[in-house]
Parts: sequence; C-alpha cells; structure tokens
Amino acid sequence: MLAAATEWSCLLPMRSGARTMGAEHLAFYGKVMKNEKLTTDEYDALEQVARGIKTERPSACVARNAKRLSGLKLLSYARDGRLSITEKAQQLLFVRRCIMGLRAVAADPLAKLYTDVAYFLGKKAHILARADGQGHDISDKGRDSLADIDTLGL
Repeated sequence: MLAAATEWSCLLPMRSGARTMGAEHLAFYGKVMKNEKLTTDEYDALEQVARGIKTERPSACVARNAKRLSGLKLLSYARDGRLSITEKAQQLLFVRRCIMGLRAVAADPLAKLYTDVAYFLGKKAHILARADGQGHDISDKGRDSLADIDTLGL
C-alpha cells in the first residue's frame, strides 16, 4: 500500500508556494517520457511534415508514422485533416540538427552547417570559427558533449 501511495504522490498538484518542479514531478515525467526514442524513419516523417506536405495525401513514410508521432505530441491534426508539427517537434528536430552538425564538424572541420545550428553551437562554445575563416573547429566542451551524446546513444 505504501509503495502505491508514493508512486501516485507524483500526480498530486504542487504546493502553492513552490517555484520549481519537485523531484517527484520530475520522476513522473521521466516515467511518461521513457519511450520517446525515435527511429530514423520517424525523424524523416517529422522533417517531411516540417517542410510541408504539398499534395493532398501524405507520403507513405508520414502515414506509417503519424499515429505514434501524434501520440507523442510531435504531430497534430488540424480540423481539416492537415498535419503539422508541434513546438516540441521543432525543438527535437533542431537538437537533432545540432547533434548532426557537431558530429560533422568533428569528422570534417570544413563541413557546411546550417546558419542557425552554427550560431547556436558557436554561442554555446561547442565550436570555434577557424582563423582562416573556412569552417569550424570543435572545442573541448564540444568533444565532451559529443562523448556524452555517444554514451547515451542519441
């Protein structure tokens, strides 16, 4: 009985004077968000919807993954049946582009990056502009972040 009470205590509303999320709330969100690791096919479907679906019917990739992605609150259906990505999906795609950009710079310093990705990684000191103006070098902080990402399997 006690174990069930502690598991459900994370569902209780926060105290009115609390300014930050308590550990029990973070544990609850960790339980809910566990199965959010996406496949390459699901990322491709998100990118296709983000670019915009030009025809009346979505592609096979989007149709195959739409149910799970909408369940994860990454896709939403409009009243007329059109698909759009949510803000959460936009953030997820941006983080993925940043990770891919960091890996690209680690492999080849002359790799081309999206402007917003290069700006973000430069602002967070993960990459440094080269002295000759051609490409970027990865910083120690960037190498550490890349090692952490690889250990997590992202």
